[in-house]
Amino acid sequence: MKATHSHGKADYIGILGSVLCIIHCLLVPALAFGSTVYNKHTHAGLLSLDYFFILVNGIAVYYATRDHKSLPIRLLLWGALMIFSVSLVFEGRNQIFTWMGYIGSALLIIGHLLNIYICQIAPRTKYKIS
Repeated sequence: MKATHSHGKADYIGILGSVLCIIHCLLVPALAFGSTVYNKHTHAGLLSLDYFFILVNGIAVYYATRDHKSLPIRLLLWGALMIFSVSLVFEGRNQIFTWMGYIGSALLIIGHLLNIYICQIAPRTKYKIS
């Protein structure tokens, strides 16, 4: 019998959104550095992807935590989302926000993986965490 996961695919979408954001944040500066046509107009088009990642991860965190009983997991996911969101909004102001973005994204991935473990894997094993 397969354990049910009450929030469907929210954790998987959150992990995918965070991984894609990390790839985006690593590749865009590399492409911009190697390109001579990189200008403010190009950057403005890529900036909207930051808000898209915030939206995708926000929806994933909401659905992953809305009926969750574990307060530590809820705090981890919402705290990671706040770090992630603030860092993306203020990324251009200081280099520290870039690093905070990577940290927030990594925390989102870890939180969603823990949530998958608690909701899907642990119920089928003798090692349960709640």
